[in-house]
Amino acid sequence: MRARLFESALVLAASEGPEAVSIDDVIRVAKVSRGTFYKYFDAPRSLLQELAAEVSRAVIETMDPLVAPLDDVAERVAVGVRTALRLVRAHPILGDFMVRAGWPAMDRTHLFFVAVGGDIGKGIRQGRFAPMHVDVGLNLLAGSMVGAMHSLNHSKVPRDFPEQTAAAVLRALGLPAREVRDLSTKALAMPSIPPESLLWQLVGPRSD
Repeated sequence: MRARLFESALVLAASEGPEAVSIDDVIRVAKVSRGTFYKYFDAPRSLLQELAAEVSRAVIETMDPLVAPLDDVAERVAVGVRTALRLVRAHPILGDFMVRAGWPAMDRTHLFFVAVGGDIGKGIRQGRFAPMHVDVGLNLLAGSMVGAMHSLNHSKVPRDFPEQTAAAVLRALGLPAREVRDLSTKALAMPSIPPESLLWQLVGPRSD
């Protein structure tokens, strides 16, 4: 039933945006009672926040085929930042959901902390990144990403905004200027979104 409510919210969000999702609309699409809704969520906001965490997880998993083969943690960060922001530029609703995921309040077991936090920590231990607490690195990256997604969705920004953001993050993590330039402008392929996946339900067959 939780999955059914999620799917109904996705249908509504894809057609009208997350802000338009209401209890009445969700139970109408899911064909369940208001009481059933309240067994799982106390308000549309709770449903959307949990769904946002799942969307964020799905974005990271979609990028994994591009990131996983890379040995250098700095390149992994650059590719992750650029790819996520290009996906948001192509599909603004992803940005709406990922911002809504609730950084930094989301569950520390979320894939962001496990995967991205692991890369940040490894880079610090290796001396690839400047000495800092891993949470400082996570805050630099996540804060920059949330701000960038908001800018992509609500401001007029240049085409290379994802690259500029990746460069700013790498500089903040302590990489030298030449490496920053190379890693933030390297040729980049975009991931495919598997049909019938959570992201596909939101964005359909469109691509960047």
